[in-house]
Amino acid sequence: MDIREKTIPRLVQDSAQRFGDRPAIEDGGTKLTFADLALACDRAARAFCAAGIQPGDRVAIWAPNIYEWVLAAVGLQSAGGVLVPLNTRMKGNEAGYILARSGARILCTVGEFVGNRYVELLRSALGGTGAGRPIAELPALERIVLFRGEADGTTPWADFVRSGTSVSAEEAQRRLAAVAPQDLADILFTSGTTGKPKGVMSTHEQNLRAFEAWSGIVGLRAGDRYLIVNPFFHSFGYKAGWLSCIMRGCTILPQPAFDVDVVLQRVDRDRISVMPGPPTLFQSILAHPDRGKYNLSSLRLVVTGAAVIPVEMIHRMRGDLAIETIITGYGLTETSGVVTMCRADDDPETIATTSGRVIPGVEVRCVDKNGVEVPRGQPGEVVVRGYNVMKGYFDDPAATAETIDADGWLHTGDIGVMDERGNLRITDRIKDMFIMGGFNCYPAEIENLMLTHDAVAQVAVIGVPDERMGEVGMAYVVPRPGTTPTPESLIKWCRENMANYKVPRFVEVVDALPMNASGKVTKFVLREWADRRKS
Repeated sequence: MDIREKTIPRLVQDSAQRFGDRPAIEDGGTKLTFADLALACDRAARAFCAAGIQPGDRVAIWAPNIYEWVLAAVGLQSAGGVLVPLNTRMKGNEAGYILARSGARILCTVGEFVGNRYVELLRSALGGTGAGRPIAELPALERIVLFRGEADGTTPWADFVRSGTSVSAEEAQRRLAAVAPQDLADILFTSGTTGKPKGVMSTHEQNLRAFEAWSGIVGLRAGDRYLIVNPFFHSFGYKAGWLSCIMRGCTILPQPAFDVDVVLQRVDRDRISVMPGPPTLFQSILAHPDRGKYNLSSLRLVVTGAAVIPVEMIHRMRGDLAIETIITGYGLTETSGVVTMCRADDDPETIATTSGRVIPGVEVRCVDKNGVEVPRGQPGEVVVRGYNVMKGYFDDPAATAETIDADGWLHTGDIGVMDERGNLRITDRIKDMFIMGGFNCYPAEIENLMLTHDAVAQVAVIGVPDERMGEVGMAYVVPRPGTTPTPESLIKWCRENMANYKVPRFVEVVDALPMNASGKVTKFVLREWADRRKS
């Protein structure tokens, strides 16, 4: 069957036929074959049907990389539902905004992860329980299902799955067959210059076509053992991760959190052959003093990107780690996660300094402010057109129209240069976004959060270079009259009120922010200030 005629649930069933008893998921003591996976996803689908999920209903998942995440995602999609992943680093108010904006009817989560008790965070931020609803200020949210751990007022995953016995296997299969390739598969929320997250809508067909191309270019093979360090809530861990594994017959090995010692142990013990991740992951491995104690010879394929990459790092990954294939690429949530990719036979300089060539079936250009393509070697805004471009922002036609023009070109806001061979190099960001350790950070969103602090009158955030993380946030704060906030107190408050990758690593309290004649903050002046501070 053509991949364009499939959906994610049908892919799972097809892979059960193709790969049968081969290992599909290994997570601690849980081991599922591809046949087991299809059965477990069917049981989850019946549970979502029993819970009343109808085609188009949204279901959120707020959990680390664990096998239940995959079962729930495929199960809800089999019932016709739309997946809404939540970043595990979010605080209660951030997660609450996305749950409210998406109108999610069910939330699947865990009792605790890295010190965060998610249900408590939500209730603390949004006001406890409401009549007939688990969270008072989330009227659409009917139920919270807990994969692991304990939390009051929730349904354990095992009990939830058992409830599905009230729905017949035939009914579940009918619902699965009714899901069409053009139906929405997921809504991934991403931030923009307005500071409010926007929901990117992608279909089953878009996801499968994009990652059939991605997995083919990187060279995933049946039998590969894929350690998924990238979080499942992100397209890199979800679509380039477990979805690509199911497509190509690889074993999914979820890694809930990045810890270089644990990753080294797992590559050695679990004979990992594939491990994508941000450059910081590989820099940490290369710098580890005990790296030589581990057998890393099974590792043959890595994919990296989303930050500046030193050419020397590529040379060392090939030389010191003996990695056969290293590939970098460029993508956005709005493009199903992929636009351009290097190829396996590219030289280290191309891999490190560019994001490669466009994937088949997609167009990419660098254009001037009038939308006219600039000559090769000249900078311009990167625009993308093709099957991978999102259907739009959820319930936000105005923002969609601002991003996708009348000719179908998605304006990325990134500045790029394309060489004569078609390799794209990202050089700047119109929207001021910076990338910290592989996570996109949007100054407007961070600024809006900081403005809720009682002592903050004005704030401007920029990204500044960092040797280990690529870039980190620096905030310039004008205090409210009569207050005397310190950089330390502001950073502490930020750590308590926003995901840690958004937290500015540096704060400077100033009397005034530099402004232009229109009253807009001149961030190039702030970058000059930051440069002087560094020197």
